[in-house]
Amino acid sequence: MRASSERAVSATWVLIAVLLVLAMLPMARTVLAPLTFALLVIALLWPVQQKMQRIVPRYIALLVSLLVVVLAFVVFAWIVAWSFGQVGRWVIADASRFQQHYEEIRAWLEDKGIGVAVLSVDSFSTASILRAVQTVSSHVNSALSFWLIALTYVVLGMMEVEDFARRIAAMRSQSARELLLNGSRETAQKLRRYMSIRTVMSIATGLLVWIFTRTLGLPLAEEWGIIAFALNYIPFVGPLVATLFPTMFALIQFDSWQSVLAVFIGLNLIQFAVGSYIEPRVSGSALSLSPVIVLFSVFAWGYLWGVFGAFIGVPISIALLTFCRHHPSSRWVVELFGTGRDGNPAPP
Repeated sequence: MRASSERAVSATWVLIAVLLVLAMLPMARTVLAPLTFALLVIALLWPVQQKMQRIVPRYIALLVSLLVVVLAFVVFAWIVAWSFGQVGRWVIADASRFQQHYEEIRAWLEDKGIGVAVLSVDSFSTASILRAVQTVSSHVNSALSFWLIALTYVVLGMMEVEDFARRIAAMRSQSARELLLNGSRETAQKLRRYMSIRTVMSIATGLLVWIFTRTLGLPLAEEWGIIAFALNYIPFVGPLVATLFPTMFALIQFDSWQSVLAVFIGLNLIQFAVGSYIEPRVSGSALSLSPVIVLFSVFAWGYLWGVFGAFIGVPISIALLTFCRHHPSSRWVVELFGTGRDGNPAPP
């Protein structure tokens, strides 16, 4: 009786601790989100850093690695901003046509008994434009702060990886030492494979969307391909948005509903073929992550940390399940939420 009471008290404290951590996560977003992203970058970059350290001094290798990271971020951000900017300029230049189609759709919906709020060109007042500019500026400042903090974490973390590994190896507790060492290594391997597969699939998706939209004669085909490439890094939600944007654009540009339907069906077929058929067969059982957990990770971490949370939500779940797999008391979590097809042997 006493043992069951102690277990109940222990479970209660664990539940309270979990709830407190969940409550603190949104408040600690400014610190924890860049740190988590920096750990992902370190896991991806460390093998390259190790190979370069065999050829050049440590700090020169670190400088080269950081330059590569910064260049990759700048190029990625530039092409994405350019693509969305091109779409935005096209929409502004063709605002009268958008307004005309909007009025036609509104009239059709009202005939069916569906009320729609009226949006006219007069609605775009100076105050609304200023609010939009302020919102965009706020998001840009937040993104710059995020990248700056994350880059600082990456610099410090890359300098501490070897020392941190030695400190773990010197721990007295064998179970804690094996959990941290084996869990960290396997997590880093899975994250590198996840990001490499995601990158290849994103490139394939972007190319297919570009070819498809260009074949149909939809304007801004290159931009739609780049947008599909960028948004594909966010599972489920990103491909959905990358499908809706060109479809809504085609609704304005094409006069026939058959062309719009062709755009919608074609884009969905591309997303389904790459995301639901090719990618699972390429990744195999390496990640061992249930699709339900993937979707939950995107929405949960996106709710807590915004766009960056949606991007790193799946890597966080991969890391958590990998560490759970290396401890007997938490291995049931992997059996419950994994795919059940993990190709690695279970640790003793």
